[in-house]
Amino acid sequence: MGRISGLVPSRFLTLLAHLVVVITLFWSRDSNIQACLPLKFTPEEYEKQDMQLVAALSVTLALFAVELAGFFSGVSMFNSTQSLISIGAHCSASVALSFFIFERWECTTYWYIFVFCSAIPAITEIALFISVFGLKKKPF
Repeated sequence: MGRISGLVPSRFLTLLAHLVVVITLFWSRDSNIQACLPLKFTPEEYEKQDMQLVAALSVTLALFAVELAGFFSGVSMFNSTQSLISIGAHCSASVALSFFIFERWECTTYWYIFVFCSAIPAITEIALFISVFGLKKKPF
């Protein structure tokens, strides 16, 4: 039981760390957008890249809502497999997004981080939610 009780706070802290880095990226996305553009760019090109990055960050926040709902509802709080997937993914995302911000990586790199560190844990969370509650047919 000691291992599981240690996973719960670790998972919560890595989720929050990833969330804080994503919110920080919302505030400081200007330098990353400029890294995606050529040296001479038009305001329309800048606006297009900004909208794409904002959309990606918004989807990331929606997936956070899914994971936090599953976590706080208790569906996956004590599931060690989901906790390990979540800890690994969100810890990796926190580190990778920190480099993304400080090193001014291109915007396309965000999508790789998104798929491996946000989408996969959210999909496994949804699958776990479905397996727990199931899609039972109700008799009429």
